[in-house]
Amino acid sequence: QVQLVESGGGKKQPGGSLRLSCASSGFTLDYYAIGWFRQAPGKEREGVSCISSSDGSTYYADSVKGRFTISRDSANKMVYLQMNSLKPEDTAVYRCNAYRTIRDREYDYWGQGTQVTVSS
Repeated sequence: QVQLVESGGGKKQPGGSLRLSCASSGFTLDYYAIGWFRQAPGKEREGVSCISSSDGSTYYADSVKGRFTISRDSANKMVYLQMNSLKPEDTAVYRCNAYRTIRDREYDYWGQGTQVTVSS
């Protein structure tokens, strides 16, 4: 059974740090591009960061560039999002996603999300 389970969310003051974790099971993590997405109340889902399956290259949204770092621990089937210098606008539910295509068939898995609240 394919699962992605996020953890590590919570409430922090502006300027603080959090590390989100995404535990995977039921599939081979290295074969998938892994992304972190977030959605704040009343806003559309936003892609925050992703790491490719092929060469480990990373992408960051401009809003988090220089503050967030995505990483993958293949041996332990984990993906992390280190979030530093948190801002109130980072408040959202954060979800991890695993995605790949094989011969035009899509494999798209989502976790349930973890809440991040940045407030003084």
